[in-house]
Amino acid sequence: MKEIILDTETTGLSIQDGHRIVEIGCIEIDNLIPTNKKFHYYLNPQRKVSEQALKIHGYTDEFLSEKKKFREIVKEFLEFIENKRLIIHNASFDLAHLNNELKILGMEELKNEIVDTLELARDKFPGSSISLDALCKRYRIDNSKRSLHTALVDCDLLAKVYINLIDQKEPSLDFQNYDIKEKSFDEKKSYYKKIIIPSEEEKKRHSLFLKNNLKKNYFS
Repeated sequence: MKEIILDTETTGLSIQDGHRIVEIGCIEIDNLIPTNKKFHYYLNPQRKVSEQALKIHGYTDEFLSEKKKFREIVKEFLEFIENKRLIIHNASFDLAHLNNELKILGMEELKNEIVDTLELARDKFPGSSISLDALCKRYRIDNSKRSLHTALVDCDLLAKVYINLIDQKEPSLDFQNYDIKEKSFDEKKSYYKKIIIPSEEEKKRHSLFLKNNLKKNYFS
C-alpha cells in the first residue's frame, strides 16, 4: 500500500490571518518502506514570514522571494499524492493551509484519505506529550538533526513514528541522502532499508487494524 508522509511549513499559524505555505515536503512509502519518490519545494508565499514562524523554520523573506509560487507546483503536487493515503502529524493544520492554497486558485479541496498521527498518539498515550519530538523520544528515534522545523526532516521522523504507532516492526529508515545544510536531496543515492516481509497472518491482522482504526477521511 502506497502512502505519503506529508509536512508543510508556513508564514504563520492561521489562514484567517492570511498566512501561506512556504514549504511542502512529501515522502512516499510502500508497505511502510520508503521508495525513491519524494516531492519537495520551497515556496514564495507572497507575504512576509511572521517572527514566530521564522524562529521555527528559519526561512527568511529574502530566501523565499525567488522560489516558485504554489500555483506553479500545484499540478505536480496533486499528481504526486493522487489516490494515496496522507500521513500527517496534526493534520488539521496542514490541511487547512493546503486547502486554502487550493481555494485561492479556485480548486477543490483535497479528497485523500487522511491518517492523523497526532490523533493516533493521543488515543495510544492519553495524557502524555504527543508532539513529534516527544514521540521520537518515546520510540528512541534520533531527532538531533531537527534543530529547526523543516518539511523533509520532519517527514523522515514522522515515517518512523508512524510505523511505531501502528505497532509495526520498524525497518531501517536511514535517509542518508538528505543534507540539511544544503536543503537538498542527492538523487543518485538510495535509501538504506531492511525489507521485512510480513506473514499472511500479519497481513490479515494489519488490514483489520487499518479497517478498525485508520480509515478516516476528513473530507467525507
